[in-house]
Amino acid sequence: MSNPLSKFFVAAGAKRLSAVEAQPEISNQHEFNGVVGFREIFGPDRITFETDFLYLTDEENKEESESGHLTWYDARENHPQRTEFRLYYSSNNPMRKAQEGDMVIIAKTADDKLLVIICPKDSTHESQLLWLFGLEESERRFVIKEYGDQKSDLGFAGKLIVSSLGLEIEEEEPDYLNDMLGKFGAKLPSTFIFSEYARKTFKDQVSAIEAPDEALISWMMWEEKLFRTFEKHSVQEKLRTGFGQDGLDVDDFISFSLSVQNKRKSRAGYAFENHLAIIFDQNSIRYSKGVKTERNNKPDFLFPGKAEYFNPTFPPERLTMLGLKTSAKDRWRQIIPEADRISPKHLATLEPAISKNQTDEMRAQAVQLVIPKSISSTYSEVQQSELICLEDFISLVRLKQ
Repeated sequence: MSNPLSKFFVAAGAKRLSAVEAQPEISNQHEFNGVVGFREIFGPDRITFETDFLYLTDEENKEESESGHLTWYDARENHPQRTEFRLYYSSNNPMRKAQEGDMVIIAKTADDKLLVIICPKDSTHESQLLWLFGLEESERRFVIKEYGDQKSDLGFAGKLIVSSLGLEIEEEEPDYLNDMLGKFGAKLPSTFIFSEYARKTFKDQVSAIEAPDEALISWMMWEEKLFRTFEKHSVQEKLRTGFGQDGLDVDDFISFSLSVQNKRKSRAGYAFENHLAIIFDQNSIRYSKGVKTERNNKPDFLFPGKAEYFNPTFPPERLTMLGLKTSAKDRWRQIIPEADRISPKHLATLEPAISKNQTDEMRAQAVQLVIPKSISSTYSEVQQSELICLEDFISLVRLKQ
């Protein structure tokens, strides 16, 4: 099942917020300026759209979402010769958090709703969404792009970004549910066993030695499909039995919903680690996992291993560490204190289009990003020159060993 951008969005436009737009309490405006380009999308008549407002920041606990409305209208609709189109938004918390210079993206969805996304200037969310929508910065007017002719699949990176907007990616379900139920019963096994199952059932030919980057992404995507297939079955079973004693317990429903989300995130992280370990094994790379270093820190991978790290006579330049973050966000700094003897620290992540602001700070903190080849294209050309792929990382570690 293909998932092109046109499956989710009809069109989108982006611009930077002015002081007047970002401070509606002061201006009492509650309107976006420079909206004339949307006439081709919204038409000439007054219309009110159901709208989801999102404030997305790299600090995950500060994100905000709220439902509301946007009204498109011509303020001079009774004038025979003049038009003055306006876009009025209902009061909401995401817009209250907005600052002058933040990026705002207004997207019309395939189900005829609007999505208003505010991202702080120079944030990773801003970088990701401009890449996803194929938009460029604009100061005064929304630059609009339509997606009706886009048929190519979003790919791994695009699906990650679309999912971050709260949209559900529908994939063709692999015909493995009965096999999984037969092997595992009603409950999935440990992530280690499930990752192994994913690799064994993946039918395409991919070599962890000749193409480690491709192998990693292929296994991650396949495991995600298998997991979502099993998850869908489990959720349907839970919906049939209901929540709590009367089947309508709201707290039980919320608890179940949160557990589903948390399980998705934790399993993705473990899958990342599991598949990387197999890739290192197949490339005959020596390593130790989860070793406690200074102050009880635990880097994900130490190369060549624990014994060499704690041997004071072993040259530190021959040591390497690799931290893992499926989603880097603001958490990449957690790897900095993880192995005092090693610099630079390497960080492997599946995060597309990390902002230049963040990658510059990583470089200043001696953190080297390891990005799979298919994701590196989401970064700017300047950034790409500073990235290494998984294949490059394996070659680097092999030289040291």
